[in-house]
Amino acid sequence: MKRVLFALGSAFLLVPPAQADTPWTLVRTYPHDSAAFTEGLFYLDGALYESTGLEGQSDIRKVALKTGKILQRRIIDPPYFGEGIVNWGDKLVSLTWRHRRGFVWNLADFAPLSDFRYDGEGWGMTQDGRSLIMSDGTAQLRFLDPDSLAEQRRITVTWNGRAVDRLNELEYVKGEVWANIWYDTRIARIDPATGAVIDWINVSRLRKAAGVTDSEAVANGIAYDAAKDRIFITGKNWPKLFEIKLAPKP
Repeated sequence: MKRVLFALGSAFLLVPPAQADTPWTLVRTYPHDSAAFTEGLFYLDGALYESTGLEGQSDIRKVALKTGKILQRRIIDPPYFGEGIVNWGDKLVSLTWRHRRGFVWNLADFAPLSDFRYDGEGWGMTQDGRSLIMSDGTAQLRFLDPDSLAEQRRITVTWNGRAVDRLNELEYVKGEVWANIWYDTRIARIDPATGAVIDWINVSRLRKAAGVTDSEAVANGIAYDAAKDRIFITGKNWPKLFEIKLAPKP
């Protein structure tokens, strides 16, 4: 999730071994800002909305899908480390990593509207049309009231009964919560009612296609265009964004 030293050997032990069973095909490749340390991503009305991290480099931005051009940008002032974002009505809600503070912005022009507090860390965000859904780097997902931003409930994400830790960027796709896993090339497809992982999507081929070698350039960014049933995938400092399509299992 962050540019920090990390014991990779022990980290991989936190997520139980699993088969990545969901097949997919690559549809199209788009340009992506390789300087963007991507922490949040969603698609709305023809454009991508993205948040980036790192203290002193964090921002929220509106991006043209086809060109990767930044159409609109708002700097997140230090010392905040920007994290996940989500839209709700005419607002955009964003998290910060360790300051336990989130922000609410006007979606149209990114003008600041208010802020809110939460316990623990802020990582990813999405929404299901009823609640905002937040990850905090653990195996838990929090469901927030979209207006008051108060926590409603939590679920623990599990695979075969074991907790799946390091849940990162989130996206709501056809009734499922999809989650990047920090330092992993699998996306978990999660049942939001129970927290059980339904299946996995292995995007290691996309990381290779992006041409990144830095250990911090992990897969982190999922966006869904519900109107056209398009799935977009990218990562931290990836120069490419990919459109994929799930294929039916044989």
